[in-house]
Amino acid sequence: MMRHAIHLMLAVLAAVVTALPPLVAPGAAAPPDDRILPVDEHRTEKARRLARTYDRDLRALNAEIYHCMPWLDVQKAGIGFYKPRHVASDDRYLSLRVYIEQDPAPGFLRLAPEQRAAAMFSRYVRPLLARMARNRAMFADADLSGFNLNLEWLKQAADGNGPPIHEGIQVFVDRQTAAEFLAGRVPIGDLAHRVQVRRWDGDRVVGDITLAGAWEDTFVSTFKIANYQPEPGVTCRQ
Repeated sequence: MMRHAIHLMLAVLAAVVTALPPLVAPGAAAPPDDRILPVDEHRTEKARRLARTYDRDLRALNAEIYHCMPWLDVQKAGIGFYKPRHVASDDRYLSLRVYIEQDPAPGFLRLAPEQRAAAMFSRYVRPLLARMARNRAMFADADLSGFNLNLEWLKQAADGNGPPIHEGIQVFVDRQTAAEFLAGRVPIGDLAHRVQVRRWDGDRVVGDITLAGAWEDTFVSTFKIANYQPEPGVTCRQ
C-alpha cells in the first residue's frame, strides 16, 4: 500500500517535470566543462591518475546527462574521483552530483523522509550507476573503490522569507556490490540494504538513514520532455 502511494506521488512528479522547459535546446553547444573536477584539483596522486586516465569517460558521462536527461543538472565540479568524508584512507569513489529539476509536489512531500529517499533511490540509482560504470577498464581499476551518487531536489520553494530549501541523499556503492547489482545478481531491494545512504536537509546533514524499501522504476527509460530532441548525432543509451 505504501509503495503504491509513493508511485502515485512520483506520477505527480513526472507530470510536474513534463511542464518544465527543456534545459538543453536543439543545437546547443557542448556541456559546461566546469561540471568535471579538474585533474589538478584532485588532492592525491591516486585521484589525479584516475582523473587523467578516465577523463574521456567523465566527459562522456557529463555530455550524456546533459543531452539525454536534461531535467538533471550536474553541479559544478559534480563529477570527479572524491574521497568520502567518512573514510579515513584514500579510497576514491567516482562521484556524481545532480540536481533534479522539479517543483515540489505536496503529496510527495507529505511522505516521510525515508519514503522520499526510497523513491528517488529507486528512480535514479540504477540508470545513473549504469552510466557511471560503462567503461569496464575503469570498473576493474584497483584504485577505484566504488561509486557515490548525490541526488538533490527542491523540498520547499522560496516563500519571501528566505531562499528555497533543498534536500537529498548520498549513496555509496562499493565496487563489488556495484558489479553484482549491474550484473543482475543483487535485486534493487537488496541493494538498498547493502549500501550506505546519507540524507541531508537544507544545509544540515542528517546522517545515515534506512530506506523505506526500493523497487525498479522505469521513469528514466520512458520519460520524454515534450518537444525536446537531443542534438543530431547524439545517441541516448539506456
